[in-house]
Amino acid sequence: MQASSTIDSAEKASQKAVESTMLSPRFYTTDFAAMDRLDISSMRSEWDTMMAEYEGDNNHDHFQRTPEFAKEVAERFSQVSPEMRQEFLDFLISSLTSEFSGCILYNEIFKNVENPDIKQLMRYMARDESRHASFINQSLKDFGLGIDLGDLKRTKAYTYFKPKYIFYATYLSEKIGYARYITIFRQLEKNPDKRFHPIFRWFERWCNDEFRHGESFALIMRANPHLLRGGNVYWIRFFLLAVYATMYVRDHTRPMLHHEMGLESDSYDYDVFRITNDITRQVFPVSLDIDHPAFREGLATLFKVQTEMNKAKSRGGLIGNLQRARWAITGAATFVRLYFLPVQRHELPAQVRMVPAW
Repeated sequence: MQASSTIDSAEKASQKAVESTMLSPRFYTTDFAAMDRLDISSMRSEWDTMMAEYEGDNNHDHFQRTPEFAKEVAERFSQVSPEMRQEFLDFLISSLTSEFSGCILYNEIFKNVENPDIKQLMRYMARDESRHASFINQSLKDFGLGIDLGDLKRTKAYTYFKPKYIFYATYLSEKIGYARYITIFRQLEKNPDKRFHPIFRWFERWCNDEFRHGESFALIMRANPHLLRGGNVYWIRFFLLAVYATMYVRDHTRPMLHHEMGLESDSYDYDVFRITNDITRQVFPVSLDIDHPAFREGLATLFKVQTEMNKAKSRGGLIGNLQRARWAITGAATFVRLYFLPVQRHELPAQVRMVPAW
């Protein structure tokens, strides 16, 4: 992270959260009337079981800091390098923005629909995401970098997504979030000396929320199987690639963060992709061939494109703008080539609900 983008004040943290780039989490709005018309009656038994889990709220007391939290921050985090500190702060801000994005979307759907099933689900999910965002924000406040979430809601740009795009993207985001959190938790559980911040101790039960959220959208899609057929399969392929590519490029901009945890960005990402593929093939009729040499080469190219575009942006002027345009074309062409790589097709299994793979 370049010095010019150093996060050293609450104002800069807020600027980082509100920015809209290809890699930054977005805020969304959708067609509330279409959401209101959703019918999940064909999955009634599974749905009621899921709602009972939400009502049980097994994480109601999880997102509370222990007395040892601040002490561990002072003792462990003070030992990391300034560069690593910046990568971690960027990670926290990105994670907070992503969690708060879900909170806003789910709350807006809750307020704008009458469908009792969807209204109930969105209330529970908004509750969970609010807890996650607030918990992360507490860690930012430890460094005097707390973000005004009300101001973030008012100032960040919103992107309109059709409901089906919300289902595909959010299902994937929740499942890949589960895979990321559980992989990090397991790594630090085996290597506690690598746990440089106490927030990672919360990841085990945290990712259970992520998993359940994803399963909720899986039930919606299973109850409306047309979302998984025909031309919609092309949209599923698009969102699979977009989510994987975004994660890969974003993670490779934070190599020190993973190194500090005893991970290597490339192997970590492909472990997460593999877990996510195993989960999503329970719902999606296609999955990406993450071991295809052209797929791996393409993701590496997208990271190079992002790196070169950042350099061109820093250079500025006519030359910088021309370079950015050139690399943007290269990035778009690479994404298209990746999209048309062969995918793995499979028959959807019987109505099976997966459980978190602890």
